[in-house]
Amino acid sequence: MTERTLVVVTAGLSQPSSTRLLADRLSAAAVEQAATLGVDLAVRVVELRDVAHDLMDHLLTGFPPAQLREALDAVAAADGLIAVTPIFNASYSGLFKSFFDVVEKDALRDKPVLLAATGGTARHSLALEHALRPMFAYLRAATVATPVFAASEDWGGEDELRTRIDRAAGELAREIGRREPARVTDPFALTTSFEELLAGN
Repeated sequence: MTERTLVVVTAGLSQPSSTRLLADRLSAAAVEQAATLGVDLAVRVVELRDVAHDLMDHLLTGFPPAQLREALDAVAAADGLIAVTPIFNASYSGLFKSFFDVVEKDALRDKPVLLAATGGTARHSLALEHALRPMFAYLRAATVATPVFAASEDWGGEDELRTRIDRAAGELAREIGRREPARVTDPFALTTSFEELLAGN
């Protein structure tokens, strides 16, 4: 099987969290769908509540602490991404936005991304289209067509939510499967040998 990596970024604030629950459902479905395409997805979950203080330090100093640096590197190196946020005041959470504010330029370019959110009522579902999708379009990510929103009442209607999860996960798995593995270039890596540098003088 072809091996690929999937990073799940979840911005839930509580433990347990419906945002994390949705993230886990989506990643499990993506792994299952990818397997039918001959792709073995290795999943890494980034809980933003665990790096919340690091995010503020990074925003103030410009230098990410080690745990945040590791999370940012994982996102940049991933073949696909699932991004899940709770909806506050008709938009993504501040924690969610802060993380993607410090993701390196071009780290998400052409990377398949599944957008998802949780909220109290279905009225908040439009935030996926008017808030999340434009942000990821600006970051030049390749967002899949189907986003997934789970309102409080959706957890009782498992069939309908499961259908949306499976459809979105299938779209993500296909996008990951048809692309070459993600390659991350080191901006500090030497591209010219010492001998070539000497020859140029």
